[in-house]
Amino acid sequence: MPENRGRKREIPHAPVRTPNLTAQEEKLALQNSLRYFPPELHQLLASEFADELRRYGHIYMYRFYPHIEMRAYPIEEYPCKIKSAAAIMHMIMNNLDPSVAQFPQELVTYGGNGQVFSNWAQFWLVMHYLSEVTEEQTLVMYSGHPLGLFPSHLHAPRLVITNGMVIPNYSSRDEYEKMFAMGVTMYGQMTAGSYCYIGPQGIVHGTVLTVLNAGRRYLGVEDLAGKVFVTSGLGGMSGAQAKAAVIVGCVGIIAEVDEAALLKRYKQGWLMEITDSLDHCIALLRNARKNKTSLSLGYHGNVIDLWERLVYELDTTGELLVDLGSDQTSCHNPFSGGYYPVQLPFGEANQLMAADPGTFRALVQESLRRQVAAINKLSDKGMFFWDYGNAFLLEAQRAGADVENGGDNKTEFRYPSYVQHIMGDIFSLGFGPFRWVCTSGDPQDLSTTDLIATSVLEDAIHQGVSTSVKQQYHDNIRWIQEAGRHNLVVGSQARILYSDQKGRVSIAVAINQAIAEGRIKAPVVLSRDHHDVSGTDSPYRETSNIYDGSAFCADMAVQNFVGDAFRGATWVALHNGGGVGWGEVINGGFGLVLDGSSEAEKRAKMMLSWDVSNGVARRCWSGNAYAYETICQAMDENGKLKLHCKNVASSWSQTACEVQPAVDRSGDILQKNNCHQNKGYRKGLHSAFNYGFWTGA
Repeated sequence: MPENRGRKREIPHAPVRTPNLTAQEEKLALQNSLRYFPPELHQLLASEFADELRRYGHIYMYRFYPHIEMRAYPIEEYPCKIKSAAAIMHMIMNNLDPSVAQFPQELVTYGGNGQVFSNWAQFWLVMHYLSEVTEEQTLVMYSGHPLGLFPSHLHAPRLVITNGMVIPNYSSRDEYEKMFAMGVTMYGQMTAGSYCYIGPQGIVHGTVLTVLNAGRRYLGVEDLAGKVFVTSGLGGMSGAQAKAAVIVGCVGIIAEVDEAALLKRYKQGWLMEITDSLDHCIALLRNARKNKTSLSLGYHGNVIDLWERLVYELDTTGELLVDLGSDQTSCHNPFSGGYYPVQLPFGEANQLMAADPGTFRALVQESLRRQVAAINKLSDKGMFFWDYGNAFLLEAQRAGADVENGGDNKTEFRYPSYVQHIMGDIFSLGFGPFRWVCTSGDPQDLSTTDLIATSVLEDAIHQGVSTSVKQQYHDNIRWIQEAGRHNLVVGSQARILYSDQKGRVSIAVAINQAIAEGRIKAPVVLSRDHHDVSGTDSPYRETSNIYDGSAFCADMAVQNFVGDAFRGATWVALHNGGGVGWGEVINGGFGLVLDGSSEAEKRAKMMLSWDVSNGVARRCWSGNAYAYETICQAMDENGKLKLHCKNVASSWSQTACEVQPAVDRSGDILQKNNCHQNKGYRKGLHSAFNYGFWTGA
């Protein structure tokens, strides 16, 4: 038995959870934790685990926290029978690296509650199973729990993960807190529970593209020098905003209530300056804005104070000091440490959260209303604000804030999500956050892959692509060049770029060839964020620009998980929750190990093509013109891909709904301008009859 050293004081810890378990549920939580250990240890561990449950709201099993340096070791150092298992171990330990993870001892990678595992017993069991797995076995994971190794075959995934797969009627926030405390389900966020997180670099690139395209759409500029972007959050994901501001050349002001998170980004060099004075903050903002110098400034304080100060400056000077605004608090988890009320200091808020959850909730909702009121005033004067897919507008609406847009579409608010206005068309073109990890741990291997990716994109441009695709390729080439200069690697030697199907497949094939030739020293793991073209069904984020009524359907993400599994993925994951919160989204991801073999190339071509085409086809069927163009091109290039593309509904569909013809007793239609006179209606019927003929309907 290892010594129980408890919680480390020198690292940040997750907020205390308040699952409100009954006495019977507490007993069950304890029993569920003890079943990992032989009976002779139960007397010792029972009181220890019960104390953890009472004090922290969950049994993390701190005694079993590994006393080794937690990081992504070179792949050859892992004791495994197969390289693919060693690659998975490399990825798991990166997710738990204290320089990467938000709350490492609570196994939280990012987002406040994005778990890798539920407890440390699960970590040890998974690492043991991975050291034993062969090419004829698959490790099955149930919400952090390794069910075991099951017989399979060479072409099956080595690991299949599901997280949070709760029956829909019971998938509520309160039920989740209970089930997580009892150790029977887990919130894996997106890449936390699928072991594919690569540190804040993963979101830096997406933030760079978002801010660049926001400037193009809202401000009509390519150069963001002197433009001010105000937002909040410097945690595991939101910390990317500081570096992104510098890369795009704007003035970024990011508020953060947690001093530890702020200092972490400052020490990493991602924040250029920090201050806890609003006067100093405004002075630095004005100077950078006037001189058009890039700045990433961390304000240690509540973002509501910052927004209200900007309103004060507007009211007293008539000067609008902010051009672009957003929010990246963990608002998917607003009452458990994801969003802090302005009325209390950080430490007092944490105490109240545990002692009086009801009062804490009321203060959070009052704060949301105040934040929205300030944003609305600035927006009315010309600031452009968007929801960053963190459920900010959704929670603000639930709090009674003025975010309604007056329409019938439940996914639309007063302000758009970044998918609706900025990134949605990029997804429809097939572009999304493709990434790779060099398991050698050697920075030189990463540099080699950067050169390979740049060469692939430049060759594609030279061969000829559409104007919209060319712009995305140029943005990605610029990103790779900037990424190398800005030292974006935190943890594993990883890179991300937004690529389409053709780019992903070509880069994968080229990297695999480089491994075969010895130019890259060890296998490379391909992956992506679940936040992608096909990976996520999320009506308030990834699929918020789906307008055919299917935004709340999850077929795409589930099909993607299944399709990746039998097309060659090394591991696959399917999650409930991620980004916008528990019960609000279904998402999935994969890992694919390239080892230089011809089999790896075959898998990459087949799996990556499906992984993009699935989502583009769904977006095409919903009516997106970019997706139609993209999927038609894919069908031209691959004769085995055959789809029924949507027939564009003519005006008859609207007319049929709007016109209510008066009918006399004999049944004759008296309305002269009835829909049967509409040529579009006849054309629509003609298409429908043709479709019926070919299908036998």
